[in-house]
Amino acid sequence: MTGIAPGDRPALASSLAGVLSAIDGWEVPAAGVVVTDAHGVLASRGAVDEPSRVASVSKLLTAYAIGVAVEEEAVTLDDPAGPPGATLRHLLAHTAGYGFESDAPVVCAPATRRVYSNRGIEEAAAHLAAASGVPFAEYLTEAVLEPLGLAATTPQGSPAFGFHSTVTDLAAFGRELLAPAVLHPSTLTGFVEVAYPGLAGIVPGVGRFDPCDWGLGFERNFGRPGHWAGTRVSPLTFGHFGGSGSFLWVDPTRGVAVACLTQQGFGPWGMQAWPPLCDALVGVLDGAR
Repeated sequence: MTGIAPGDRPALASSLAGVLSAIDGWEVPAAGVVVTDAHGVLASRGAVDEPSRVASVSKLLTAYAIGVAVEEEAVTLDDPAGPPGATLRHLLAHTAGYGFESDAPVVCAPATRRVYSNRGIEEAAAHLAAASGVPFAEYLTEAVLEPLGLAATTPQGSPAFGFHSTVTDLAAFGRELLAPAVLHPSTLTGFVEVAYPGLAGIVPGVGRFDPCDWGLGFERNFGRPGHWAGTRVSPLTFGHFGGSGSFLWVDPTRGVAVACLTQQGFGPWGMQAWPPLCDALVGVLDGAR
């Protein structure tokens, strides 16, 4: 991970703030963005402390709680879970065979296609709850939210898309992903590395990727043409976006994370606004090195 020298931070913060002013032109309610490195916030803009639904960014927090459970030996990634022949690893990697919706049936055999699935993540959380004897929201709170001080994050509703948070909290989680303390770094590496490589798939609302790279809960399609985070982030970047107009990405090569929340459902506006913003932020970061 490349660090940012203390002496470079003031000038970098000023340049990043200039780029973030672009969100003032987004015709969406309650937009907020934070750029952070492992040491703290570099720049922020907008409604960064207003709670909002994070939609599928919830999946990152859910995966992290399962990572804690793996370390605590409450579960293993090879536990049978979900449809016949599938494991907890398949569920987290969107390769268990379930369709998209929470009540979706099985549409293919495990590890044959990358089928983005809310049901798969929900089944993964249910497996942890059954194995540990602790309701999933309680486990997540004690394992992740409280240790990281994410007091504004509420794990209500579906563990695949139901949580609420603030940009400030998501940025704090981004700092954990840059310099993990709740998880051992090797555990995080195992969760963000591409699982079942070579499978094609569709990122909902964005398009088809071949391959459609995913880790265990973490998207890994970054840096490719047509991606929602633009093309300049490192291919090692990981994260997620949400249908509520939210995203969190972590670029370990540059040592930064960027978190965004709005109260506008994702749509064409996001694909018009997000890539140039992310590309411009990366350009500033690269120019400071």
